[in-house]
Amino acid sequence: MKFSSFMHFLGFGIKTVLFRKKDPILGTVIVTDKCNLKCKHCSVNNITAIIHPYSHIMKEMKELYDMGIRILFFCGGETFMWKDGDKTIKDLVIEAKKMGFLIVNVVTNGTFPIDLPEADLILLSLDGDRERHNAIRGDTYDTIMENIKNATTDNICFYMAINQINKDAVRDVCIKARDTKNVRAVSFNFHTPYPDTRELALTKEEKRSCCQVISQMMEEKAPVFNLKSAFPYLIENSFPTPCHQCLVIENGKLSVCGRCIDVPGLCQECGYFFVAEYTLLFRGNLKVIFEMFRTYLKYI
Repeated sequence: MKFSSFMHFLGFGIKTVLFRKKDPILGTVIVTDKCNLKCKHCSVNNITAIIHPYSHIMKEMKELYDMGIRILFFCGGETFMWKDGDKTIKDLVIEAKKMGFLIVNVVTNGTFPIDLPEADLILLSLDGDRERHNAIRGDTYDTIMENIKNATTDNICFYMAINQINKDAVRDVCIKARDTKNVRAVSFNFHTPYPDTRELALTKEEKRSCCQVISQMMEEKAPVFNLKSAFPYLIENSFPTPCHQCLVIENGKLSVCGRCIDVPGLCQECGYFFVAEYTLLFRGNLKVIFEMFRTYLKYI
């Protein structure tokens, strides 16, 4: 992370904590909900299958930038399916950097060739070892591993949603992140139980067990891009929601925190680690603050 970016985020954090401000800093643009997969845990793919045009997305990016957002995510659906004429996701990342976003990340399922050195992080969904990942996402594991091997840069971060199918594969993914070329880290979430996927949700004890495994892997020097200090709050679902510092925009609709905010009661069962981390950070939790800066400086 550049020193100037660090100072910007430091200043934002200090003002937010001291003055209890709710200004946003992180924004997500949904470029499409079209996806080439039908994962068992996903409730937001192919609802419209619309690929939003370049001009539309540029307008949404500018809207987020003007609101003060400086960390930008591009999400889907599958982001690498996004195209408008000769424009691809690479062009969106480049334009976001030109616009002034300080950190630009892309979320992908990893089934397309990975040539995106312009992104700060490519958050690539890996949901276990080969058997459990394929049980969730179809026969894609080997394709993903080949694409990682052939990636043009080392900015990949595994992104695992822990659920009833893959809860015993947390260690496997940590080891794979540590030992795989071009992979910088691994980031975890717990499954957030949309009504049609409620059977995949973890119990409190299962969450605690997973956090113990992640903590152990941190001690064994696995590159985990999460904050151990937030684990107790994630286990108990006791962190404040929604996260006012995070916004999502999809086809002109702006949502605080995420798309799931529209589902009654789902915030109280949120499994997103970053929501817990950010809300605790901006409430002034000192352990989270110190660990956040150390972790972000290491992996971004």
